[in-house]
Amino acid sequence: MIRSEVEKVKENFEGLRDEIKSCQKCELCRTRKNPVFGEGDENARILFVGEAPGRVEDEKGMPFVGHSGKLLDRMLAAVGLNRNEGIFITNIIKCRPPNNMDPVEEQQKACSVYLKRQIELIDPKIIICLGRIAAYNLLGPEYRVTKDHGRIQERDGVYVMGMFHPAALLRSNQYKEEAFKDFLILKEFLKRFDGPNLEDSKSS
Repeated sequence: MIRSEVEKVKENFEGLRDEIKSCQKCELCRTRKNPVFGEGDENARILFVGEAPGRVEDEKGMPFVGHSGKLLDRMLAAVGLNRNEGIFITNIIKCRPPNNMDPVEEQQKACSVYLKRQIELIDPKIIICLGRIAAYNLLGPEYRVTKDHGRIQERDGVYVMGMFHPAALLRSNQYKEEAFKDFLILKEFLKRFDGPNLEDSKSS
């Protein structure tokens, strides 16, 4: 019997998850509690990519479950989206840097193959870069979140948009209104593919 594409994706996902669990490509493997593969809909139309796991994420092995994650959930809900429907969330690097330091170039390069394979498996319609480090990796070093956020660009057949990282919004109220507008842009953009109901996002 020929296996379905969904079964193949699920099998490949589990293989990649196991590979990340045992990864020792950089020194972060010595300080992490749990690598954070990501979670969500494996056939998602929207892929959110953050920077790196924080303390709570490292403890639980899940992405965006601390204060930043709660804010992300609220902003999604405000535009009628839900992280459990048509969305997958991950990070540029899969292990927490000590003291939540910015991941260095070596760490980003070590994890880049994992993100690339996640993108290939999920095959999203749009990738959302949360913050400057995600945008640097996926949109280039010239990208500035404060200036270029909310602009949707096409890269290798996939649409990509930069947004403010929720952690930045928690530190300052300055960009919260603009960040909300970016979520509205995302919601409107999705209508050209899926209509208003993300539960049917794979039917087109």
